[in-house]
Amino acid sequence: MNKIIGIDTIEKVNINGINQYISIKSINIEKPLLLILHGGPGDTSLPLVHKYNRALESHYVVVVWEQRGAGKSYYKFKANEAICIDTFVEDAFELAKILLQRFKQNKLYLIGHSWGSVIGLKLIEKHYELFHTYIGCGQVVNMRKAMQISYDYAIEKNKDKNNLKILSKLKEIDCSYNGQNWMNDLLFVTKQVVKHKGSLYNQTNWNKFIWCFLTSKEYSLRDLIKRQKGSYQAIKYLWQELMTVNFEKIKQFQVPIIFMEGRYDYQVSAKVAEEYYNRITSQKRIYWFEKSCHFPQWCEANKFNDIVIGLLNGSD
Repeated sequence: MNKIIGIDTIEKVNINGINQYISIKSINIEKPLLLILHGGPGDTSLPLVHKYNRALESHYVVVVWEQRGAGKSYYKFKANEAICIDTFVEDAFELAKILLQRFKQNKLYLIGHSWGSVIGLKLIEKHYELFHTYIGCGQVVNMRKAMQISYDYAIEKNKDKNNLKILSKLKEIDCSYNGQNWMNDLLFVTKQVVKHKGSLYNQTNWNKFIWCFLTSKEYSLRDLIKRQKGSYQAIKYLWQELMTVNFEKIKQFQVPIIFMEGRYDYQVSAKVAEEYYNRITSQKRIYWFEKSCHFPQWCEANKFNDIVIGLLNGSD
């Protein structure tokens, strides 16, 4: 009888010439591979996955990737370095191949959250042969539409509360975010969406999640500083391109698609994701999380984990 071997490690891996960190956890290295692509861009999630999605480790080899320039993988992008969405798609492709070779598997399961869902959809479109199933969580479809809905939500909530000063500032903002002060505008609108409970369910801030990072044994103070720098840098380099993302013309995939959507997501509109889902003609399924906004995988973790585990026995 073969001995069951588990794994619990954080490793540095060279991906396309850049050292990047991955966490690998499982009770059994023979379990199917599950790769998780965090949001942002640059918004690493390792402590959150370890806290809320630990149940997955009994059924999968769970790999959490700290993407190029983010969190533990932070470095200052070079002036001549090509940093674009495809850079991260190719990094994810390379990492998938590394993992499949190492664990002697033919395919893996893929989860993409928010920004990670952009990488995820592009990845399965281009390299579908490597994946069993794709799970989009807080799925990005048409970024301009989603940002308009976020902006409208901020306007509506401040009108309801007669916050004239904030309304005045909001009305000066172009939510295409291509003006001179686009980053400040983006951060201001995002702050309003968060404050009015459109990002984290029934919460007016992200303190619940921040505390996970502050108390994590796997995230040092240095890592926290790097995460902050990496998030700012990634937004600066990638947001303008992210605003052009639009998957609406792609209606068929070679991989089964699952969307996990928070009913009250106004950070990246669940309504836009639902409209797109209804137009997909290939194998698909959508799950709604009634007590979630943009983070169903952590706000309703038990339900999320059960669905992902259910993929392995066909009970999804």
